[in-house]
Amino acid sequence: MTVEQTTAVRPVTPQERAARAARNGGEPTLEFADRVPYDAYVRAGTLHRLQEPLSDDPGEMSFLMVSQIMELYFGLTCHELRHAKRELREDRIWEALPPLRRAALHLEGLNAAWHGLRWMSPADFNRFRDRLGEGSGFQSAMYRQLEFLLGLRDRALIRPFRRQTEVYDELTAALATPSLWDEVVALLARKGFDVPDELLSRDVNAEHEAHPAIEAAWVRIYGDNGPDNHLRLLGDALTEIAEEFGDWRWNHVKAVQRTMGAKVGSGGSAGLAWLQRSMARVVFPELWSARTAM
Repeated sequence: MTVEQTTAVRPVTPQERAARAARNGGEPTLEFADRVPYDAYVRAGTLHRLQEPLSDDPGEMSFLMVSQIMELYFGLTCHELRHAKRELREDRIWEALPPLRRAALHLEGLNAAWHGLRWMSPADFNRFRDRLGEGSGFQSAMYRQLEFLLGLRDRALIRPFRRQTEVYDELTAALATPSLWDEVVALLARKGFDVPDELLSRDVNAEHEAHPAIEAAWVRIYGDNGPDNHLRLLGDALTEIAEEFGDWRWNHVKAVQRTMGAKVGSGGSAGLAWLQRSMARVVFPELWSARTAM
């Protein structure tokens, strides 16, 4: 919280709220000595000044604002997953469940944001697409942070940020940090499951691939129907996150199909074909492969 926020947002006790309501006769407060408290906290005025369309086309505002909304959801989901990682590192499975469940709900909201672009046809997009130059969602640093947290790692994908030193350093650090799934695998080892040493000491820059030992651990976990099986609850929470994230990637594919078909992507990729190939990279792979043996 910034200094400006701490001075503008004054804490109010329940007693003060009750006294204010009594003075107002049940009506809302309409006079303030300074900045409206809601704006001081939410920064709504600042948020609504961040939209700067590059064309006169009225539909571009939808594209721009939905993109910004998704960026906020990427950041919020990363915040929750980092919280969950810290709890799992300390073997606090129960405490890790709330941030994981919130993350799944945030991903659900992220998916809903696609609805705001369902009106867009290729003709609609073409009216302002050229103004975007080489700008592409592929270049979202926060989306890369989210992928790295989920265990989808590819060092080549941080190359576009080499000229943005601070962003590049943050992404490099994220690559060198265990993912959420790495923390789950380490937790399983501490809980007595047979996890090979190479999975615990492997290069965290590498993308995780399904391993039979981790599959076997999840088969055992889901075979235990006891009320205190917190690992099963953990598996359920992680599955929900993986499903919602998979839905977002599929919705991205559909949005590209709807607005530009199989044209070359703005960022230089093969567009639709590149997105379809990227969906083969599975989040939390053993949670899915283990189901065959359950």
